[in-house]
Amino acid sequence: MWVVPHSVRRMDAPLPPLPAPRRDRARLPEGYGLPADDDGLLDWADVEARLVAAKHYWISSVRPDGRPHSIPRWGVWVDGRWWYDGAPTTQHARNTQRNPAVTLTLESGTQVVIVEGTSVATGAEPDGPGERLSAAFGKYADDGYAPAPDAWSGDDGGGLRVVTPERVLAWFSFPKDVTRFRW
Repeated sequence: MWVVPHSVRRMDAPLPPLPAPRRDRARLPEGYGLPADDDGLLDWADVEARLVAAKHYWISSVRPDGRPHSIPRWGVWVDGRWWYDGAPTTQHARNTQRNPAVTLTLESGTQVVIVEGTSVATGAEPDGPGERLSAAFGKYADDGYAPAPDAWSGDDGGGLRVVTPERVLAWFSFPKDVTRFRW
């Protein structure tokens, strides 16, 4: 079992950028009709644009007894990572304190983006990181949610968490463009 201390990683400056992901054809069982070559693979910029533009995401974590837990969440894709906030007492936050492995997906079953990564508690100072996150969360202002740049600067980080991707599987025209990205 993975154990992550219930501490908040203070973020005074943006996290270092992730390297460009490696791209290749995903491996699926025979019979799915995947092309044999790399023609038609998606570009990371096109996939990342979907992550930035999305308003509704699903995040899945694992309960202590091994059962899955999925919940819709609002969040923002900034600097190659997904940021979201909420009470540390929620089921998914408690799950990720024990096991940070998560899956993040968008709503569509045909324009698919599946992110596998780790979720950790963090915080953001108002100058710099907090400003960038607040601006990105502006996409929810018409829905009544517009956090200020200092929303994540308290001792508990305002419930801010960050998902760092390890692997992404995406397709917009199955099966010809099924693409895997790895860091």
